[in-house]
Amino acid sequence: MQRRSITIIGGGFSGSMLAVQLARLSGDLPYACDVHLVEPRPVPGPGLAYTARRPEYLLNVRSQFLSAFPDQPDHFQNWLRLTSPETCEQGFCSRQSYGRYLQQLVSQVLEWPSTNGIRFQWHNQAAQAVKLADSNTPTVVTLADGTAIPSDFVVLALGNFPPPPPVRNTTGYLSHPHYHGNPWAQGALRNIGTHDSVLLIGTGLTAVDVLLGLRADGHQGPITTVSRHGRWPAAHQFQSVAYPDFYATELRDADSVLPVLQTVRRHLREAEAQGLGWRTVLDTLRPHLGAIWMQWPIAEQARFLRHLAGIWSSVRHRSPPQNMALLEELFLSGQVQKETGRVKDIRPLSDELQVTIQRGRGPARQLTARHVITCTGPLLDYSRIEEPVVAGLRADGHLQPDALRLGIRTDAHGALLGAADQPSHTLFTLGPSRRPAFFESTAVPELREQAVALAQELGRRLRLD
Repeated sequence: MQRRSITIIGGGFSGSMLAVQLARLSGDLPYACDVHLVEPRPVPGPGLAYTARRPEYLLNVRSQFLSAFPDQPDHFQNWLRLTSPETCEQGFCSRQSYGRYLQQLVSQVLEWPSTNGIRFQWHNQAAQAVKLADSNTPTVVTLADGTAIPSDFVVLALGNFPPPPPVRNTTGYLSHPHYHGNPWAQGALRNIGTHDSVLLIGTGLTAVDVLLGLRADGHQGPITTVSRHGRWPAAHQFQSVAYPDFYATELRDADSVLPVLQTVRRHLREAEAQGLGWRTVLDTLRPHLGAIWMQWPIAEQARFLRHLAGIWSSVRHRSPPQNMALLEELFLSGQVQKETGRVKDIRPLSDELQVTIQRGRGPARQLTARHVITCTGPLLDYSRIEEPVVAGLRADGHLQPDALRLGIRTDAHGALLGAADQPSHTLFTLGPSRRPAFFESTAVPELREQAVALAQELGRRLRLD
């Protein structure tokens, strides 16, 4: 029997859940099929987000909403009851527990063929290139050791890339031993002494994690946080009453930002009058965020990014209340000081770094710290990502960054659009790279839906071929 092949490049949450969903496809396929999962980390499944073995790093979503399977909402909670001794305070478990959960799910798929006949193989190395088929040769994924994998379909599940440098006009600081451009890199913060001064660039969820990690390590030195607006993530609060869903009646046809903003503000006032919190209104909108985003033309999407994306991020991507309580302790103690402004320059000064910040049109100010840690969001602009597979596909015209530099241009199924705007028959993507289509494309509830949809689409195409 002829065998078909799917290669998934990336074995974090998105790639691993795609493999799991492929194993769950119902019915016999007309071809025997192999799925190759390419992931250089020690184990597939957890990816970068759930690898850190630090109990103080908590999930930012309650466990009841984190099942890997949309059709089995209690799956993760049941797994916790059966396998984990952890007590999840207020429903927020550690990321390392969730990483074990994902690792187990992927291991089960890798150990034996699925009931639909698909066989799975993990390649513990990085992909170096994807060469698309021509009239004489098949599409081939080449790995770091030279292994060539002929592939009918190739899925980019590359996850998030490290933050871009905060200053691009000078680069001397990038090689300084006390500049930490990626706080998630293995061993990135180990050279920070107990009494060293630290400056964090950014005040989002990454900064929260770094502060909690420093606190858990007994750090006693002064810490300064810098961001343009000084906003921190809002804390989760338990919501006992849901707010009525108003998307279908009021927002389905909204094709610009202003009417959406006006409608949401009106409902926030109505919720407050009913004694309900603002979180209930925003949580009601969550299932519809992608549809609202797609309804806007690109000029309106750009307007949202300029004026509202920062505020939206702080209220939408929240942190466990116990995390924010610990941060408040650090602020009240005086150990952590907040500065507001844009980082204009970073200069190495022997064993310290000088950071120049400016607020609006005010005078520039210099801050000095022994260590500087970039805690801004990941690099989303695929025109700047130099990972070999991305750079190669981009150079060959098979991968197009979107105009707003949020990710990769795709069709509705996640197929990459080529230089002529034609969807590829071979290349697909899922995860954060699909932010141009959905904007919200980073959290488990959205990514697991993408994994289900793409697995079904690939299954459909296998049956058609």
